[in-house]
Amino acid sequence: MPYSEPTNLAVIACPGGASFASEVITHLRHMYKHRFSLKSDVISKRYGLEKDQLVQQMNLDNDLRTSDLCIHGPIDKYRPPVFEIKTRFTYFANGEFKAELLESVRGKDVFIFQDVENHEPLALNDGMTTQVLSVNDHVMTLLVTIDAVRQAGAKQITLVVPAYPYSRQHKKKTREGLTASLLGHFYEFMGVTRLITLDIHSREIVNAFNTTHLENLHASYQIIRELAKIVNLQGENKEDLVVVSPDTGAIDRNKFYATGLKVPLAMIYKERDYSIVTQDAKNTNIKSVKLLGDVHGKVAFLADDMLGTGGTLLKAMGFLHEQGATKVIAAISLPFFTGNAIEQFDKAYADGLFYRIIGTNAVYHEELCKKEWYISTNVSGLFANVITRLHHDQSLSDLLENRDIIDKMIKKEKKDEQQQDKQ
Repeated sequence: MPYSEPTNLAVIACPGGASFASEVITHLRHMYKHRFSLKSDVISKRYGLEKDQLVQQMNLDNDLRTSDLCIHGPIDKYRPPVFEIKTRFTYFANGEFKAELLESVRGKDVFIFQDVENHEPLALNDGMTTQVLSVNDHVMTLLVTIDAVRQAGAKQITLVVPAYPYSRQHKKKTREGLTASLLGHFYEFMGVTRLITLDIHSREIVNAFNTTHLENLHASYQIIRELAKIVNLQGENKEDLVVVSPDTGAIDRNKFYATGLKVPLAMIYKERDYSIVTQDAKNTNIKSVKLLGDVHGKVAFLADDMLGTGGTLLKAMGFLHEQGATKVIAAISLPFFTGNAIEQFDKAYADGLFYRIIGTNAVYHEELCKKEWYISTNVSGLFANVITRLHHDQSLSDLLENRDIIDKMIKKEKKDEQQQDKQ
């Protein structure tokens, strides 16, 4: 497949996912241009052709390949592909949604972006209406968009949903539904080929699919990169770091960080009263907290997949502060910060209970990014890499299992530190 126009790779952004899709598209453009330049350099040297002549020949081949008479643009220069498909989203007075594709997607490999946790005011009805959408609104918008793409004759449909909706409803204890599985059946029934998500809450959700593939990405490399900027991980001035699992459910995730950073692993054990329903970050059902490990005089680092009201994390960070941790840093792949969570974290930060929280830009939150205590790490490049490889039928192994990338980064940090010491 070509790395220039024409391309069969198409991106459709639902209103909630427009911001993240825009950042991913920017990465896609850079990647395609770099790949085209690299490819033309290699082939021109290999076959002894002038690069300008080769680029013109490649454009000729693309013109012959397209179903149109020719592609608009110069014949002797790189012609960047246009990934985004213009779409009109209509919000009706009774709460119904309609998605209308304004361009053809017939025969294309379509990636639909949606951020179900985007609770910022969104422009609908060609910008004439501004609406704050709930998770259910976002899910319904996604479903009508999938249907529109399917009806329009797309060759393949992939959903890009960093926050998998209803992921916490993944196991049955009493008379309750398996909503995470139910949505998976919806997607599969509607012909979705693949689903890309970030740090899914439970691996059990993968079992909900029969034919649809689920690619679960991890933001560990991006998070460690940000952590290395605020904590000295190498050299003589290396800070004493300990990774702390905030609960038993997050032990595997934090074990990964402890192994990658080669530091001790501790765990917080929380006793809960499940007769109490958590309402906000302050009023939780946690009755007592115990620490398995030692954080006194050390930097404590916690990692979790998502943060809703934040009560669990606030309790854990306050507890670690009481146990004598010099700094408490948390990493959250999906920072929802629902309800009055931001206010509660503002207060906790003012009281010195924690130092920083690292989150990804996979969930759009304007107010959060303005906070001194919050660090946003960009995962749009990771998603762009995955989309490109899937589209061109390439392996994802090194992106899904990124221990080698993290090891290289840690070694590079150490090497840079040693060179600075010599100077």
